[in-house]
Amino acid sequence: MTKRIISTPNAPGGLPYSQAVVAGGLVFVAGQGPINPSDGSIVGMNIKDQTAQCLRNIEAILVAAGSSMDKVVSATFILRDPYDFKGMNEEWERWFPVDPPARQGARHPLDSDGLRISIAVIAEA
Repeated sequence: MTKRIISTPNAPGGLPYSQAVVAGGLVFVAGQGPINPSDGSIVGMNIKDQTAQCLRNIEAILVAAGSSMDKVVSATFILRDPYDFKGMNEEWERWFPVDPPARQGARHPLDSDGLRISIAVIAEA
């Protein structure tokens, strides 16, 4: 199986991993935080704003891979605070109003100050 590495300046990068890898007809998007790709700052102080920024970053990567948000089949999110689940879910429903992807979540004490969420997805290529 061949793989294709995806990189776009429209999403955060510069770390020692690929933003996404296309293989086997799927796009595997690395976990995306609520980071502004222009300056590396954390976007938003609340979970809804941070969730939206994570999903904007994911969308930019999927577009660079020739895919789109409506092709997302699976997602994993990591929340720092489980009480943020409700707010995250409200923003999630705006992005996936119909036929949402399968999803799993976890609680994790993320390392960066102010970072409340990280989201990774798998989409059809």
